[in-house]
Amino acid sequence: MTALLKSSNGQMEAKTSQELASWMPNMKEHYIAERIKAGEDSEVARKLSDSQFAELFPNESPAEGQYVMNVVAEEEIVGTLWMGRPFSGDGVTWFIYDIEIAKDVRVVALAERPWKPRKVDS
Repeated sequence: MTALLKSSNGQMEAKTSQELASWMPNMKEHYIAERIKAGEDSEVARKLSDSQFAELFPNESPAEGQYVMNVVAEEEIVGTLWMGRPFSGDGVTWFIYDIEIAKDVRVVALAERPWKPRKVDS
């Protein structure tokens, strides 16, 4: 695998087609459950999910502008990051659709560097 992002604490690598095939059904079911939890009818949630996933993952591969990556630390996969362009296709906006990091490594990087909020000018 080719690293897409590398730092002293870890790196991110694109998931293989086999990893995507394993990841996608669970992600889709989680998304449907979240829509239902938010009050959407289960049939509507499933239909919208099917439609959206078909657009985001045609032929079960990420569409252009969609990235599903393994988060790797010390040569071990410790999580998944899915980021991409939204449906609007404005060419500027990026979404983090999902991020999941193993509980035992979640705070390692933050503990190694001081974090300070910064003001963002509009």
